[in-house]
Amino acid sequence: MSEAVRIGILGDFNPEFRSHHATNDALQHAAAKLKIEVESQWVPTPSLLEPNANQVLESFDGLWASPGSPYKNAEGMLKGIEFARRRDWPFLGTCGGFQYTLIECARNVLGIKDADTAENNSGSKSIIIYPVACAVPDQKPGEPKLSGMVPEIRLRPGSYLQSFYTKDVVQEEFFCNFEVNPEFEWVSIEAGFPVAARGPQGEARAIESPTHRFFLATLFQPQLSSKPKKPHPLVIAFVQAAADWSKKRLDDNILV
Repeated sequence: MSEAVRIGILGDFNPEFRSHHATNDALQHAAAKLKIEVESQWVPTPSLLEPNANQVLESFDGLWASPGSPYKNAEGMLKGIEFARRRDWPFLGTCGGFQYTLIECARNVLGIKDADTAENNSGSKSIIIYPVACAVPDQKPGEPKLSGMVPEIRLRPGSYLQSFYTKDVVQEEFFCNFEVNPEFEWVSIEAGFPVAARGPQGEARAIESPTHRFFLATLFQPQLSSKPKKPHPLVIAFVQAAADWSKKRLDDNILV
């Protein structure tokens, strides 16, 4: 029997967060569909600054930057994302994970050292991520400005994202108060991560890398709409990429 595919979930697990349970569940939905075994493990953000962090990350076949900002350690989250980008590890970021992927690219690819999210109140002049400009209609009391199912997410033709869905327009669920500051949208393109999906008003909703093995981040949360009998296509693609990487690493070690 082949070894289980190991997924490291970067983030601080909170049993009260629906999205955290949904992240675990969505991986198992995809595993069942692909008929493989998947083991997932949460990697707390403070631990990503420890001396052995790279060795821990290397033990996984794929990395998922989870929702849940503000994180216990923002620098830890950025370090985890940087590892995936530099080392070409299969990577998926959702919601807060998407936001921090853009910050990591701005800081470490383009050298914008003070790149940040408005959520951190850092006083930075380079706020890449800022409060959601247009609240969704019929917003439920106490929920984020951008929450619930958004019916018009347009996928860029020819993008990896579009190939996974095999559709041009999809609906996805959001749960966030922050989005890409349009004044800094150029950051993702300059860093080599073109926008792969846009909202009804043209807002950036996903980015991807055309040069990495699998590197994709979405402001929406695909895990929230994944179901046991209908796994999310994006999560399936991510798990498949991790499984392929696991096999390649194993084959390379055998060859050595």
